[in-house]
Formats: sequence, structure tokens, C-alpha cells
Amino acid sequence: MDKIRMTTPLVEMDGDEMTRILWKMIKEELLLPFIDLKTEYYDLGLKHRDETGDQVTIDSALAAKKYGVAVKCATITPNAARVEEYDLKEMYKSPNGTIRAILDGTVFRAPIIVKGINPTVRTWKKPITIARHAYGDVYKAVDMKIPGPGKAELVFTAEDGSQIRETIHDFDGPGILQGMHNLNSSIESFARSCFNYALETGQDLWFATKDTISKKYDHSFKDIFQEIFDAEYKERFDEAGIEYFYTLIDDAVARVIRSEGGYIWACKNYDGDVMSDMVATAFGSLAMMTSVLVAPDGTTEYEAAHGTVQRHYYKHLKGEETSTNSVATIFAWTGALRKRGKLDQIPELMEFADKLEKATIDTIESGTMTKDLALITTLEYVHPVNSEDFIRAVRKRLEESR
Repeated sequence: MDKIRMTTPLVEMDGDEMTRILWKMIKEELLLPFIDLKTEYYDLGLKHRDETGDQVTIDSALAAKKYGVAVKCATITPNAARVEEYDLKEMYKSPNGTIRAILDGTVFRAPIIVKGINPTVRTWKKPITIARHAYGDVYKAVDMKIPGPGKAELVFTAEDGSQIRETIHDFDGPGILQGMHNLNSSIESFARSCFNYALETGQDLWFATKDTISKKYDHSFKDIFQEIFDAEYKERFDEAGIEYFYTLIDDAVARVIRSEGGYIWACKNYDGDVMSDMVATAFGSLAMMTSVLVAPDGTTEYEAAHGTVQRHYYKHLKGEETSTNSVATIFAWTGALRKRGKLDQIPELMEFADKLEKATIDTIESGTMTKDLALITTLEYVHPVNSEDFIRAVRKRLEESR
């Protein structure tokens, strides 16, 4: 059977450790046999990022803006131990943070639902989509260690030389300090992305911060959301029969646990990072969650929401068998291929993405799955398999569907 032809490349961002191994398997087994795959390739593996002074990460984000669609493998954000392990020149910032800062926009994450994998929270019946702001906060923070007694100040110097000063703390000994920022323009983009996505999917939208404590920073998020909603979206939400409301994040957490799901929960950057992991795990596995960054200009970047699976990678290097779940990485590729097909008007590419997702879900629901799911499934007949055999089982079902 002829391969499906692409007209415009995807931007392909390769990654690290075990997910890099899975990335190669997925391409060789599930994509290249069926698609004349066109990608503009960027190696975001930690060694290559170090060799380029992390310029490759910036280049990949700019390429995503150029071509409109990108797919990204999981990457390492180095800590002190990683700097030593990889002999890095410096402790580079999160590549996801760098890419998101360049693209601006919102990350939407939703669990992949399959039969036999029941949510830990018994009331949850529908997916909960986390909308995560993709700019600023702790991911663009400047921090320092305070060596001893002294005054820490927050200072803003305007273009005309005038200053605004606030005392942060009078230190009487060593401590730590961090400065965060955000932009009204980015918060406005975040708000509109969330409102548009809610209208597109027909779901209620919740937004939560800690404005009672952060009376300027978090309160600005709350005010901007409300102003945009009232001016641009209230009538459209009423017509669609959906709701937007704001609540404190403390209250949101309680509401989420008592709910049945089926809505979008918008969070600031760090909150969204943590809560998306919580939702994914409670629905079954971090490897069972889709993640897509939607930028204001329409650029979309699909990725797996989990890390590089370091422990399995070390086992792989020793020649030991691993049973690493590749579903989120497969769905990153299908999301990007479907979007590319839609933009380029290639229905065969969109249909292929649908078939690959169905083959993946059907494989799990038939009882063939990786060990992380085998440990929690309610299916009676289960066949746990290793990383490669799961991908091969998906390929077999995919071939049967063509």
C-alpha cells in the first residue's frame, strides 16, 4: 500500500533517555512504514543542547512558529546532579519553558480514557482538561542565595528613571530569594485561549488562583480573565449553555475531587504543572495524558506530559528489559499529524492519526499493556508486555485496520 504523502514538514524535537528510545521505536514501527514522513529535525537531547549552548532549543521553537505544527519528545531539565552526570557547561533552564516563552499560549492536558483503567477518584466519570498558562512565574524566575544579614528589595526602574521600591525582607541571616514576573499580554492570551477552547469543546471553564494572598500578582490574573470574559465571551458562553467561574485554588481542589469531571480547569504555570500530573496519575498513569501547547498565532506543539523515565533508561543501558508506557508519546505524534493534515487538507493523514489512536486504545482494552497499567487494570485477562512488544502489538492492529 502506498505511503501517505505529506506536503509540509512537522518540526520534530527529539529528547532524552528512555523516551528518546521509544521515540525511535514509534517512528520505525508506527509511522515510517505508513507515511512519507517529512520533519525538520532538532536534537533537544541534553548533550546536544549543551554543545549548542541551548541555541538548538530556541531554533526549534522558531521553526515551530514557521511551520505551525511541532511534536516534542520528553527532555531533561538539569539539576545539580545532572550537570555533574552530563558534564554540562551550565544548569540550563527547562527546554519546555524556553519553547513556551517563545511561542506564548496555553498548554491543554487531558487524560486518555480506556476501559479497564478506572480513576482513583470514584466520582470521576469524564476527562478533566487542565489548561496551563505557558509563560512566566517560577519557570522564568530569577533566584539567589542570601549569604547573611541585609535588606532585600523589589525595585522597578521606569524608562524615565523613576523607581518603585518594596522591601521584601530584612534578613538577619542566610536565606534564599526569588523574583517572578508575568506579562498582561500573555495573561490576556491565556484567557482568550481558555475561553476559545471551552467554546470549541463545549465544556465549562474553571479558573483558580490564590488572589487572597497574592493581592497584586494573582489578583491581576483574576481581573484580566473577568474583564475579557465580560467584554468578549459572556454572551457566547450563555448561547453555548456553558459556564465560566473563578474560585480560590483551595476551593477548586475540593470541587475537583467531588466532581464527575467533564470541564476545563485553568491554572497558572506551576499550578498547572502539578495539577496535570495529579489528574493524570489519578486517571491511571502519567503516560496516559495528551498535551498540546496552543499559541495565539495558531502554532501548536504536541508533547508527552511526563518525564524521560530515567530509571527505565538505566535498565535499558544495562541490557535489561523495560515495560515503559509509550501511549502519551504515540498520541503526541497523532495529534501533530492530525493537525498537519487539517492545515494541509490531507484527510488521509488525519484518518491515519485516528486509526493509530484507536489501535493503541484497542490494544490496551484487549488486555495487552505495559506493566504500569497491568498493575491497576480491572480487566480479567491481562498480558503484560515490554516496551517494544507493546508498540509491535499496536502496529499489528494498525495494519489490520488499513
